Amino acid sequence: MKKILLAVFTLLAITQVNAQGKWTSLFDGKTTNGWHSYGEKTAGPAWKAVDGGLVFDPSVKVNDKGGGDLVSNESFNDFHLQLEWKISKNGNSGIIFFIQDNPEKYKNTWYTGPEFQVLDNEGHPDAKIISHRAGNLYDLIVGNEGHVKPYGEWNKVDIISSKGLLELIMNDVTVVKTHLGDDAWKELIRRSKFAKGESPDFGKIFSGHIGLQDHGNEVAFRNIKIQKL
Repeated sequence: MKKILLAVFTLLAITQVNAQGKWTSLFDGKTTNGWHSYGEKTAGPAWKAVDGGLVFDPSVKVNDKGGGDLVSNESFNDFHLQLEWKISKNGNSGIIFFIQDNPEKYKNTWYTGPEFQVLDNEGHPDAKIISHRAGNLYDLIVGNEGHVKPYGEWNKVDIISSKGLLELIMNDVTVVKTHLGDDAWKELIRRSKFAKGESPDFGKIFSGHIGLQDHGNEVAFRNIKIQKL
């Protein structure tokens, strides 16, 4: 009997490990299922599945309606997020994480969620700010330069948050690595635009939803998957 119980417990442990290490797709390539515009129940019409990509089309927005940052329905603690992004000429967007999906308390996704910057470095004026370039932890950490592909080409991204360590990888090269919540992290926030009173909880909560930013420019994402750690 003891041997049987031991075998059962071992099987359960293995199953749990496999479940934690399993990749889960966040985009089926055909619909916006699993996502919603921030503050809404479903994705706005400016977000649509096109040729296997999740695309933001700014021409669909009317009077600033129909878009908004796209937010995953599910929230995550420690995770490994992997996807590809392609920005339009002179375009700007971002991948936001740790979003608290509470628009009544937080007006914008970036009130709580740090951002992996998505940008056309050669064409968008934001690139003139050294901490606002593609691959940076936006307005916090200047990333390792020289690994982003130009507008119109796909860039692979890995965002890994595990046991207080955050790593941003672009095209298989680590561009940012930092610890969450320590004194150095707090100092980064103190020196950033996020120190303003409008976002007092920014960078303080290390679990939440994934977001794809509507910055008013066309952008596409594909092969979006996540692994719980």
